[in-house]
Amino acid sequence: MANVNVDVVVIGGGPVGVTALALLGRAGLSAVGVERDIQVWPTARAVHFDGETFRTLQSLGVAERFAQATLPMSSFHIENEEREVLVSVPTGQFGTQGWHDDLTFHQPDIEVLLQEVVQELPGVELRRGATVLSVRNAGPGVEVAVRDADGGDSLIRARWAIAADGARSQSRQALGIECEKLGEDAQWLVADGILEEGPGLSSDMIFLGHHTRPALWIRLPGKRVRMEFMLMPGDDPEELATPAGVEKISHGVLPADKFTADRLATYTFRGRIARQWRAGNIFLAGDAAHQAPPLFGQGLCAGIRDVANLVWKLAAVKRQTADDSLLDTYESERMPHARFWVEQATRAAGFMQTTDADIAKQRDAFIRANPAASAPVSPALGPGLHEGGTDERAGRLAMQPILSDGVRLDDMVGSRFLVATTREIYSAIPSQLREQLEDTPDVVVLFDPGKVGQILAAAGAQAVIVRPDRYILGLGDTPEALEHLICSIPSLDRDVPAPL
Repeated sequence: MANVNVDVVVIGGGPVGVTALALLGRAGLSAVGVERDIQVWPTARAVHFDGETFRTLQSLGVAERFAQATLPMSSFHIENEEREVLVSVPTGQFGTQGWHDDLTFHQPDIEVLLQEVVQELPGVELRRGATVLSVRNAGPGVEVAVRDADGGDSLIRARWAIAADGARSQSRQALGIECEKLGEDAQWLVADGILEEGPGLSSDMIFLGHHTRPALWIRLPGKRVRMEFMLMPGDDPEELATPAGVEKISHGVLPADKFTADRLATYTFRGRIARQWRAGNIFLAGDAAHQAPPLFGQGLCAGIRDVANLVWKLAAVKRQTADDSLLDTYESERMPHARFWVEQATRAAGFMQTTDADIAKQRDAFIRANPAASAPVSPALGPGLHEGGTDERAGRLAMQPILSDGVRLDDMVGSRFLVATTREIYSAIPSQLREQLEDTPDVVVLFDPGKVGQILAAAGAQAVIVRPDRYILGLGDTPEALEHLICSIPSLDRDVPAPL
């Protein structure tokens, strides 16, 4: 049996797992990804990125490639059985993350691009056609037994494992971690494919709140579209999953002679949260940790947030600029954030999936009176490495300015802590601390108003420290407050050894 030793083994080669591999490679960690399927899954599952997710892809250095494979959304609305538009939400704006707030894509295209990123990075590889036989904590690390595509067995020893192996995660089951169920499950039919000269629908995304059959419409890049339909009592799923069946339940939106499906499948709208996200040196991420009905398009976004939160912390511990306890903040920060979106999606699914005409009328009245409820605002992180417990502005995502020369600020900062402040406040902190900051490779200090003025204005503070995952560690308005915040940066903690 061949043995392999790396920093991290990633179980699962879907978009979350491969994003984790790419982030690990960019952070200088060695990693092996293990994926059972030999080829990229040929049909779409996830179809939506938000601006934060695209900002993470930007950190891989290939944002323009991804931009060419996505379509910025320009409109979204909810309609009822009478075709009344209950609420319209603008989605075409260029948001605070330096990218459009909502973009759609064809998942196989994105997965191919992510694999290309991994292939270009040293120290990381994705093994396709490999089956995980077992995963366990072993001493100070983990051991993952693998059967490769050629039938040979190998043992991967790593310091950590990221289990991104999907909703039916065998890793989660092997660890004995149960999931909490939120909301009620429902069966839906999804139809993905090419619509040639068909009428389609006018908006990029529409929740069709029809109590006779709830449905969802999404326009994707090129000629691609998606519709999803709730299965009703008495339905024959096999009969509906045909061109004629889709034309009938779409009321002609997807005509059989103009719509060519590459995926017709039934699946379950479900809300789940794993009760534990860390077991020793094994971390759950993506659908292995949480699943939500696709009402807000946050499933894949949440999974990419998971690995963006985790990878920089693994890198800090590997470099000995942080203690292992920093890794406990992965679960404490991410679980409440993910729960928020699962709860929002299951609540919206309950609204959208009602088949009772009277309840649908009550829902319509609620939406008319509370239009903002249709576009929830992303919450702060749960407790962790930030000052959100004493300042509600902390623990939230920082904005990303686009500078006068067109450069996005993240491209200048990289995967480091950003100390953004004014020259006056920075000059007033002790000179020894300034020297230490400027000698620390994990930190960049900027006080040019042209670079950080927008961040300070948006945060409402004279000093802001932003973490490598772009969340705000803390804010202040005085040299004393900035000095306090600086001492919260792990690599500035005097009790932690300097990097080797």
